[in-house]
Amino acid sequence: MNDTTSGPGAGDPIDEARRNWEQRGWKDAAPGMATVTAIFRAHQILLTRIDQALRPHGLTFSRYELLALLQFTRSGALPMSKASARLQVHPTSVTNAVDRLEAAGLVRRVADPNDGRGRLVEITDAGRDLVSAVTPGLNAVFEDVGMSPADLEAVYSALKTFRHSAGDFGE
Repeated sequence: MNDTTSGPGAGDPIDEARRNWEQRGWKDAAPGMATVTAIFRAHQILLTRIDQALRPHGLTFSRYELLALLQFTRSGALPMSKASARLQVHPTSVTNAVDRLEAAGLVRRVADPNDGRGRLVEITDAGRDLVSAVTPGLNAVFEDVGMSPADLEAVYSALKTFRHSAGDFGE
């Protein structure tokens, strides 16, 4: 039986949508529609797993990414514009994350010694401790995505090709 309801044991609803696309004469668009829909669904699944690992620590993935980025720097601090560029998010998103992390005592804004008018966002010791505490649980998600190492590399390579052709990064 090919049940199209969602959940374990059910047929794949994206396969069903693809068949519907093809039956309506949209065969050329069906592979792209199915792939885009599968990427969106995979994003939802992975974000749920990541949220489950981070929520007990009061973090979202975007805030974790900012803390980890700051921890990876030599000085533990970056101009907010550079953090925005490295995380590939709008400056407003970084400002919002910094506001929340600062309120929690995980980062602070400090004067930029190289630019009298500029400000840096700097990770605090509490922020470093939190990144160290949270990373093993997050790595458990990354280590068990549900695909073989070869499949992971193939998906990464395909998405990197897509991102490059979309102008996401240069050579």
